[in-house]
Amino acid sequence: MLAPLTMAAPQAPSRPNLIILLQDDMGMGDFSAVGNPIIKTPNIDRLREQSVSFSQFHVAPMCTPTRGALLTGVHCMRNGARNVGTDATHLRTDLPTLAEILKQANYQTGIFGKWHIGDNFPLRPQDRGFDEALWFRQAAADKVGDYWGNDYFDDRYLHNGSTKQYSGYCGDIWFTEAMKWMREKAAANEPFFAFIPNNLAHSPYYAPERHRQKYAAAFKKQQNELLTYAAMVDNVDENIGRLESFLQETKLADNTIVVYLHDNGGSHGVQIFDANLRGWKTQLWEGGHRSPLFIRWPQGEIDGGRSIDGLTQIQDLVPTLLELSAIPRPANNKFDGISLVPAIRDKEAIPDRTLVVQYNTPKKGNACVMWKQWRLISNTELYNLDADPKQTQNIIEQHPEIAAKLRAEYDLWWDSIQPELTIQTPIVIGDAAENPLTLSPGSLQRPYFVDNDKIRRGENAVGSYKLKVAQSGSYEISLRRWPEEVDLPIVAAAPPIALTDTLCHGKETAAGIALPITKAELNIGGQKFERKVTADDKSITFRCDLQPGATELRALFYGETPLQKWGAYSVIIRRQSD
Repeated sequence: MLAPLTMAAPQAPSRPNLIILLQDDMGMGDFSAVGNPIIKTPNIDRLREQSVSFSQFHVAPMCTPTRGALLTGVHCMRNGARNVGTDATHLRTDLPTLAEILKQANYQTGIFGKWHIGDNFPLRPQDRGFDEALWFRQAAADKVGDYWGNDYFDDRYLHNGSTKQYSGYCGDIWFTEAMKWMREKAAANEPFFAFIPNNLAHSPYYAPERHRQKYAAAFKKQQNELLTYAAMVDNVDENIGRLESFLQETKLADNTIVVYLHDNGGSHGVQIFDANLRGWKTQLWEGGHRSPLFIRWPQGEIDGGRSIDGLTQIQDLVPTLLELSAIPRPANNKFDGISLVPAIRDKEAIPDRTLVVQYNTPKKGNACVMWKQWRLISNTELYNLDADPKQTQNIIEQHPEIAAKLRAEYDLWWDSIQPELTIQTPIVIGDAAENPLTLSPGSLQRPYFVDNDKIRRGENAVGSYKLKVAQSGSYEISLRRWPEEVDLPIVAAAPPIALTDTLCHGKETAAGIALPITKAELNIGGQKFERKVTADDKSITFRCDLQPGATELRALFYGETPLQKWGAYSVIIRRQSD
C-alpha cells in the first residue's frame, strides 16, 4: 500500500482550500456503504459520513458534458462541451472556469488527471486557469491523441506543456503529484484549488495486481473485466485514504473543502451492484446520470453526516463553491445552477425546480426532464420514482397532465438555449502558446473517432478541423498516419505493443495493417495541395501562407483507387514566420 507523503506541517491559509475529486465511470452502487456486496470502500464511506451528501444529484450521462458544466456552472448544451470524440468536447473560452475565477482571487490552481474538454490551445487546462497541469489528451489510455503506448502504468503525460514519463500506476500518480503540489502551496501559505479528475475506473481495465488479489475469489475467470473494475475502484478508495492521511498530517483538513462526485452514471460496476437504478453511462434513465455528491468542510459551518433531498445538478457546484469561499461571482456571468449553501448551512429546502439532462447531438426531445419524483424521458416515457425507483413502469398514459407540464417546461428550456446551442470553439493555430501544434481525430467536426485501434486498422477518419489562424505568416503542415513517437512510414503496419497489465486483454495491443497509400492532400484556407507518398515517407509536409481568421483544414490520404481514402490521423502545424 502506498504511504502518504510526510514532511513538516505547513501553516494553513485563512481562506479555505478546495479539492474536487471527480471519479470516472463509477456508479451510485460502487460503495460498500450503499450495499455493494463485493466492493469495499472504507475511505469513501468515511468521507461520506463526514460530509453533507445530496440524494438527488445529477450529472450528464457522459464525461465531457459533466466536466464542462462542473467548471463553468453552465449546462453542457450551452457551454460547447456536449459530447466526446469530436470538436463538441471544446469548452467555450468565453465562459470563465472555476480555476480562472479562483486564480483571480489569488488562489493557486492545479489539475492532476483527466481533462477531456479540449486538447489544443486555447482549450488546454493551462489555457483555462490552471497554473499546474498534469494531464493527458482525450478520454483514456490508447485513445487518439494520447501518447502512443500508454497503458495506465509508467505512462507519459503532459506536464505544463512538456511530455514527461512517470513511474507507477496512473491513479497513484495523480494523488502523489497533487499532494506534493498542495504541500508546496500550503507551505507558502497560499490557498489552493486542487482538481483531481481521476480517470478510474474508465476502460481499458488495467489495475495493479495488489488490488486485484483482494477480489480474486469473488469473480469467476470469465469475469476478469469485472474483477479488474473492482480493483480499480479499490485503487480509488486507497488513494482517497492517502489524501485524508495527508490532510490530517499537514493540518489542512479543517480548512479544506473536499468535494467528491462522479462524471456520469455507472459503467461496468452496475453488473456487480446497480443500487436499484435502471440504466448506466450514456443513458437517460436514472442510473445514467445520478451521482453521489459529498461536500466536507469542518471549519466552514457544515454539519457532516446528513443527506439533503431535492433536485440538484452539476451546474450548482460553481455557484455553491464560490459562495462557500466568499468569492464574488464574475460580472455578467449567468450560471445555470444555483448555490446550495442555504441548504447546506441553514438547512433550507432545495427550491422546487425542473431540471433537464441532455447531451450529445443538439436534437430537441432527446432528454430527461426532472421534476420532484417525476422523470419524462425522450418525450415518450414517464416514471414516478417514489412508486417505481427502478423505472420499470411507463405511466405516461395514466398521467397526461404531468407529461404536459414537463413538456411545456422543456420547451421553455429548449428555446432558452437556442442562441448558444451550436457554438463551437475552434483550435487556434499560429499562437506562440502552442507552436507547433498537433491535431488528432478526436477534435474533428466529424466523424466520431477516438480509438487508436481504428488507426491501426486504417478506418475512415475523413473530416475537417475548425480552426482559427492567430496571425499571418508561413505555415508548415505535416500529415502523418502514425504519431511522431511511433516513427513509422505512412504505409507501414505498426507492430503490437506489449501491455503491462495482461489479465484482461492479452499480452499485446492489436497489430496495425499496411495501407496502400499513394498520395497526400491538404485543403486549408481555400488552398489545395497534393504530393505523392513513397514507401519510406513518414510524413508529408506542405508549406502555405495563411491570413488571420477562421478557416477549416482537411487532410487526406488516397490509395490506388479513388474509393481508397483515409483521413491523416496526425496533423502537425508550425507557424514559420510573418
